[in-house]
Amino acid sequence: MEGREEMEFSNTVHARAIALGKDIIRMTTAAGSGHPSSALSIIHIVITLMYDVMRWDPSDPRSTGSDRLVLSEGHAVPAIYAAYADLGGLVGKPGQPPRKLQPDDLLQLREADSPLDGHPNPAEGFGFFDAATGSLGQGLSVAAGLALGAKMSGADRRVFTIIGDGESREGQIWEAMDFIAERGLTQVVAIFNCNGQGQADYVSKQQSAESIAVKAAAFGWDARPVDGHDPQALRDLLRAQTLSRPQAIVARTIKGWGCEMLQDHSNHGKPVPEAKLDSALAQLDATAASLGIVHHAAVTPRPPAAGRSFEWPKIPRLDFAAAMNAAGLDAAVSGGKLATRRAYGAALLALAEVDPRIVALDGDVSNSTFAEILGKKHPHRFVECKIAEQNMVSAAVGLAAAGYIPFVSSFAKFLSRAYDQIEMAQITRANVKLVGSHSGISLAADGPSQMSLHDVTYFRSASETDDGCGRPVCVSFHPADAVAAFFCTCLMADHPGMCYMRTHRPDAAILYKPDTSFEIGGSHVLSTGDALTIVSAGYMVHVCKQAVDSLAAGGIKCTLIDAYSFPLKTDSILAVAAKTGNRILCVEDNYVGGLAGALAEAAARAGSVRVEAMTCSKLPKSAKSTDAIMSYCGLHADDILGRVCDILH
Repeated sequence: MEGREEMEFSNTVHARAIALGKDIIRMTTAAGSGHPSSALSIIHIVITLMYDVMRWDPSDPRSTGSDRLVLSEGHAVPAIYAAYADLGGLVGKPGQPPRKLQPDDLLQLREADSPLDGHPNPAEGFGFFDAATGSLGQGLSVAAGLALGAKMSGADRRVFTIIGDGESREGQIWEAMDFIAERGLTQVVAIFNCNGQGQADYVSKQQSAESIAVKAAAFGWDARPVDGHDPQALRDLLRAQTLSRPQAIVARTIKGWGCEMLQDHSNHGKPVPEAKLDSALAQLDATAASLGIVHHAAVTPRPPAAGRSFEWPKIPRLDFAAAMNAAGLDAAVSGGKLATRRAYGAALLALAEVDPRIVALDGDVSNSTFAEILGKKHPHRFVECKIAEQNMVSAAVGLAAAGYIPFVSSFAKFLSRAYDQIEMAQITRANVKLVGSHSGISLAADGPSQMSLHDVTYFRSASETDDGCGRPVCVSFHPADAVAAFFCTCLMADHPGMCYMRTHRPDAAILYKPDTSFEIGGSHVLSTGDALTIVSAGYMVHVCKQAVDSLAAGGIKCTLIDAYSFPLKTDSILAVAAKTGNRILCVEDNYVGGLAGALAEAAARAGSVRVEAMTCSKLPKSAKSTDAIMSYCGLHADDILGRVCDILH
């Protein structure tokens, strides 16, 4: 009886593979692009998961009780689309009425108004996925974050990830393998699709099924080989849930399974031409005949576990003094000087006390970013990711998809290693908060390998772009003092989208009163005068203030504006500049394209304002003090004073 049931299951999966294989070929031919050969290589894995192993409901794909599937090998997504349409899964962007995906919808693959993007993209209406993938190597880290979220909330869910053999050379895959094993995330199942072919040629022997299995075992995983087109063997491995280690399934597959014309290694990313479509479909029929398929049975996925609903009130305005006291920083505040990085740590703790969604991830520098302040009080909500920034950012995407608000902190320079992962998080519209400490040149002694000088421009560009919901792709903050850093952190937590904040190493004078209000895109006038408007942000506000005070002592009064957030509301700044002869000097400790770029663009639109800029115009180096590095880079208070005099005369 058992053997008969196994034969029936295998027959059903093979029949589905043929039917969905035809859908894959048709949709990619209609699109004129896509990866049918890769999709066919994972078709049995996808069917076994989505029709039998996974607990999920096609009518509620976002249910918090569902098992999850992350397609790291994102270009193979037509296999998922075909199965999802067959099961009648719901599609639709948030705020739109959902509808069942129909088989006919598959022919709109890659069209501008279709939810079926060329690679997985949940923000475009395909809620079965939790993250945008396609930039290879990132999916397993997302799965790690989803599993972490499930573990933190006590949810009974498994997280499956399909990984290409070629992409397994990406270092992030092994960052994630290491991380998952270290944290005992046994609900993660990594499925390596070993079809032996990359894009340009065959994969390296180092990415062979044998090699991947050995590596996975060495990383502490239970590695099991399997024929990736054997439904019963796949089912037996994928249903196993009693392992003490995370499971790596190394599946040998055929690229272009069932369709001989797609099996040559030169066919990556090439749809079947319209003229050969009938021939390709006939080859699938021939495969069905060779397998002895007799019928196409109906299958219903296993229902999900009970989900949990999360509704949280708006985060209240927190008390600055109480938060500093709770973090043990009240003495420093009383002394009038505190680094913005320390204030960030205090804010993180204060937020965690009022909102259980707040979690912190850090990359082995939490005693410098001061994320450790939260970690010491709430160790179960602090994730030490060690020196693996790419994995850390993608894991945060998974945590955000699980309903948490992850704050990711490291040195700003080190976060630049993960700019690709950050961009994929932006495509996902993930609610991830990034904090880059030790930014700019004020770091001094550690030198340029530890300084971030591109970050302001990079994140500013995202702030000027609509995410499709009327919000910036990424809001950014550059606070000048502890009060600003504290309240900007609160703004980040309350904003429903990605944020970035730049913090600094040196202690700096507290400029603002604790009852000061801050806003996204805001700025504050710190001093007024009619000679010139000086605009700055972050640590450079203090350097500019020194110059402004010196100028005032000589009878030259300048207006000083702290422009602490992007997308910057420039109208108010231009209005102030109109009172100083429509002249602005912008001062920054980063490369060009940041604050001065935003103001210059606004000035160009206005047509009557002149913007001059002082930025870090040469590569910095180590210097023993902040003053020394400012002088070396031409950004000392004396340099600013001299530039103002040149402008005025």
